[in-house]
Amino acid sequence: MSKDVFILGWSQTDFARHWGREDKGLSAIMGAALEEVLEHARIPASAIQSAHVGNFMAELTNGQGQLGGVLASVDPALHGLPISRHEAACASGSMAVLAAMTEIEAGRYDCVLALGVEQERHLSGEQAAKHMAVAALAGEESEAATFCWPWMFEGLAGEYERRYGLNEAAMREIGKINFSNAKDNPRAQTRDWQFAEGSFDADDARNPLVEGRLRRNDCAGFTDGAAAVLLVSADKARELGADPETLPRILGWGHTTATLRQKDKLALSADEPLIFPHVAKAISDAQHRAGLPNTGLIDIIETHDCFTITEYMAIDHFGITAPGQSWQAIEDGRITRNGSIPINPGGGLMGQGHPVGATGIRMLADAARQVTGTAGAAQIEGVKRAQTLNLGGSATTIASFVVGY
Repeated sequence: MSKDVFILGWSQTDFARHWGREDKGLSAIMGAALEEVLEHARIPASAIQSAHVGNFMAELTNGQGQLGGVLASVDPALHGLPISRHEAACASGSMAVLAAMTEIEAGRYDCVLALGVEQERHLSGEQAAKHMAVAALAGEESEAATFCWPWMFEGLAGEYERRYGLNEAAMREIGKINFSNAKDNPRAQTRDWQFAEGSFDADDARNPLVEGRLRRNDCAGFTDGAAAVLLVSADKARELGADPETLPRILGWGHTTATLRQKDKLALSADEPLIFPHVAKAISDAQHRAGLPNTGLIDIIETHDCFTITEYMAIDHFGITAPGQSWQAIEDGRITRNGSIPINPGGGLMGQGHPVGATGIRMLADAARQVTGTAGAAQIEGVKRAQTLNLGGSATTIASFVVGY
């Protein structure tokens, strides 16, 4: 019989911190996240039985592979443990969580660490963009533009325009909301950023174009950081001194993978109501495994907003609006902190920053904070269930989790 999976502890480094300026690398970043998650869970490192690392491109950015060994070197108690590394572009952290969950559900281990990490800020923007392009189709999409991913997601914006029409002002409002939410988040990269009037408009001086119709403040920024969660079974929680009834539980999960090339994804959905049916399937799979019929019983959403168009897509794929009508939920305020279905109350990728391998786990940590009422100024009152949506590549690898009691 499959065991339930509880979140005993969680952590997130300060995403505004530039570790390269301190002459520190992946080991130090991972160590900071590990120290905090152990402190939060109130357990020693020796209680961990297995670990999984989510990371996208350490070989390119840091010249470093074998990240399981890097984690094992952070604390002597981790030496000799089974540790694996998982890569799925921006969904790498979520893949680590899925692997950790599987070990607990199967009864192989009862206390498993999932830790996501990325270091990017020591690189130039052009270097980082080139490295990140390896998640697109090599030799074709990866070489189509200097900044591959704004160009790729301009393609998604263009598909919305073609199929339904695109409300660009509503799309850009997503950036305004998420950057504003991040101001109250002590871990957010942009918490101290200032935006002049016109910074979220079609203003070529204050919000210049990057690719197509996507502008600077339609884009999440590179940053450094790590996030971690400690997952346990109910019996292990009791053994470690915690009451599982007081711990947030991963109620459901969804995981889908699409063909790599973006134009092939779009062609496959040409006759479908939604642009990415496989994204909606991951969302609904997580909900159904949690015993929920639809998004109506979800209280808040932590979604992937590497670009404003990505969250625009998520809104109708969650079923919050009809296909192509995401602008309605933006204009009527449903997705704000005071709305009926708040999205990214802590700032999302845009406001918090996007250390790629850490993002999926950061989302899960924020979901846990919300359902435990410990999200500080970002807290939404009465949250019982939170759902995440994490995308890798051009919506190639998709993962979603429902967290609650």
